[in-house]
Amino acid sequence: MEWLVIIVTVVVLWVASLFKILHESLSASQVEVLNDGGVFCKRNVLLVIAHPDDESMFFTPTINYLSSRGCNLHILCMSTGNADGIGNVRKEELYLASIMLKVPQKQVKVLDHPDLQDGFGKSWNSKLLSKIIKEEIVNCAIDLVITFDNYGVSGHCNHHDVHQGVRKLLQDTSHKEVEAWELVSTSILRKYSGPVDIWLSLLSAKFHLSGVAHCFLNEHPRRSLAAMAQHRSQWVWFRKLFVSFSSYTYVNCVRKIN
Repeated sequence: MEWLVIIVTVVVLWVASLFKILHESLSASQVEVLNDGGVFCKRNVLLVIAHPDDESMFFTPTINYLSSRGCNLHILCMSTGNADGIGNVRKEELYLASIMLKVPQKQVKVLDHPDLQDGFGKSWNSKLLSKIIKEEIVNCAIDLVITFDNYGVSGHCNHHDVHQGVRKLLQDTSHKEVEAWELVSTSILRKYSGPVDIWLSLLSAKFHLSGVAHCFLNEHPRRSLAAMAQHRSQWVWFRKLFVSFSSYTYVNCVRKIN
């Protein structure tokens, strides 16, 4: 009987959370709920990721929100994800995913630098990353950068390295006019709570818990699934479960990197 109550409670919370997301996507109230003060409206934004599929697995609420607010979004992927020798395939998959996410293919750049190869044991140099990011900022007139936080959601070392590259860039006084924001990593319990995590995320943003400044509800959750499905080489059963149950499919919390 106790298990039945728990299951029913979880189902009710799940449905209520999905309804909340649906309600926000069909109304203009999300601006008030998020209260971003125009910080993320009509900006030239650079999303810096480590591997093809990072954008679909972790950042789709952010991408969808920024696109709907008139931002000009660019994606800079630091590697082709060639750990298994299929980097060229994964590169093309990212281009296909970007189409699903309404990001023009010409604004998606995937690098294949010899010193920036995918792998848990391969550390990336922050000075090199900073230099590459700086060039992209100048070439595309970027004024806002979004990337992973220091932990990098999954703990992958390349996610951490990308974060350190952005931090290195911010140490350059000539680029103080560029804002940088990081995607907040959550506990494993929250990470796999699906849409239920939107309530904690909204509270975190409202009361600035753990430095959280804003949270973005995913206005198009199906688009997240469609984008990840374009990564056919990675679209195996456990990633299908991840995208379905991950809170990062439904909500992103971000905080400013100081």
